[in-house]
Amino acid sequence: MSQPLTSLSITAPGFFGINRQDASIDLPIGFAQLADNCVIDRYGRLGARHGWTKANTTSAELSTANVTAMGELITSTGVSYILCAGNNKLFKLASGALTELTYGGGGAAPTITASNWQIVTLNGIAYFFQSAYDTLIFDPTVSATSYRRVTEKAGYVATIPLANTAISAFGRIWCADTTTDKKTIAWSDLSSGHIWSTGTAGTLDLTTVWVYGADEIVTIAAHNNFLIIFGRRQILVYSGASNPATMALSDTISGIGCVARDSVQNTGTDLIFLSQTGVRSLMRTIQEKSAPLRDISKNIRDHLVSDVVGETAANIKSIYSDINAFYLLTIPTSTETYCFDTRHPLEDGSYRVTVWDLVPKSFCVTRDKKLYMGKAGYIGEYTGYLDDTSSYFIKWYSTHMKLGEPNRESILKKIGLVAVGGNGQTITFKYAYNYLTNYQQENLVMPVNASSHYAVAHYNIGHYAMQTDLNNLNVNIGGSGKIVQIGLEAEINGIALSFQKVDIYAKVGKLMP
Repeated sequence: MSQPLTSLSITAPGFFGINRQDASIDLPIGFAQLADNCVIDRYGRLGARHGWTKANTTSAELSTANVTAMGELITSTGVSYILCAGNNKLFKLASGALTELTYGGGGAAPTITASNWQIVTLNGIAYFFQSAYDTLIFDPTVSATSYRRVTEKAGYVATIPLANTAISAFGRIWCADTTTDKKTIAWSDLSSGHIWSTGTAGTLDLTTVWVYGADEIVTIAAHNNFLIIFGRRQILVYSGASNPATMALSDTISGIGCVARDSVQNTGTDLIFLSQTGVRSLMRTIQEKSAPLRDISKNIRDHLVSDVVGETAANIKSIYSDINAFYLLTIPTSTETYCFDTRHPLEDGSYRVTVWDLVPKSFCVTRDKKLYMGKAGYIGEYTGYLDDTSSYFIKWYSTHMKLGEPNRESILKKIGLVAVGGNGQTITFKYAYNYLTNYQQENLVMPVNASSHYAVAHYNIGHYAMQTDLNNLNVNIGGSGKIVQIGLEAEINGIALSFQKVDIYAKVGKLMP
């Protein structure tokens, strides 16, 4: 008598993101062993990330150097300037062209041999901070084509630290981390990023403030009315930072610090940063008496920490995009970008994670929600479904699954897929048994949907959620085993694609010893 088919449905495959930390066989089927070049959209579907398009024409001055720093300046009249650095030069993006900013101050131009600037803005002026370099300013009311040293601004007072990290918060600029002093925070006068000794400007020496031994400042941030000072091994939280003269140490966190200046991002309700043990979330409300920490990279922690150990901290970059609801962290040496979905944390507080092979060298989110990425020779806008003019592949591989009784083999007969979008793309179904990696595969070509809107739609907005171009694909397969793993791979070549459901059909096989 023929055995009936049994089935296993994976609704929203990869919905929990990647888990490289726990034993695969014990994981819920919502986790993935692999989720490359994917995002998890607001409908819980695992689908292709966007690609990028060039926001500028070729720049002879930038050449093929990477854009390694970016920022947006909004003037008091509402004019936006996209500023960036690369090839030891400063640029602005305007009308699809990168225009080099020339030196417009007095005397000799500063010698610049690095482009790891941190760009902050205050009162319509952009300030460029980089360790051991004079702080530079771009003030479009003086010149929209040149930069100067901040010391050349009219009314400059005192000596601004040659700091590596800075923020604009509470109506002033705060900076720290010079080559000779990694324990002092300095702040400017209110509304005056060029005044550093009079008015309400001041400094704070943390030598006796570090509670758990000597430390050094990596970066600083602001959240609500708190100033957050990230050391390498501890964090200081100051309340009342809107008035530095009376701000007070509110909390200290030991054993956790920040290892990369540009990993800190403010989500509006939280601060996310890279620590020695992974990506952390610093959640605090005024009512809380302590600042609890959440390990949001729990499911990939060891893999991530290994990548970070081999990377130069200055090259690690991040961004938070509210419209895309993700935090991106790039580790260039590992050629990976980690994408943390911020919509709905898992039950243990960790975030769902996917991995991209798109590795920008800097980021910027603009006032109108555009996400820009620093690339070699270009600023790229995160949009469309091509990496410039090249296609890319998305991949999803399941955990290792038991399909039937523990003491019996399962004989796979068919895999079904419900896909959203796609247009003539080839889907490669892969499967292997008993933890082996000698995958067998079958290819299916998706139907051509002439009326599809996916080439222009976005995952979060537009036509994507309204479309009904569901494709039901089935492929017959063979082989048997106690444990099975399946995968899906597809080339993204200008058309969006997401995976909504996978069905696995099998028969009960022989008893196993």
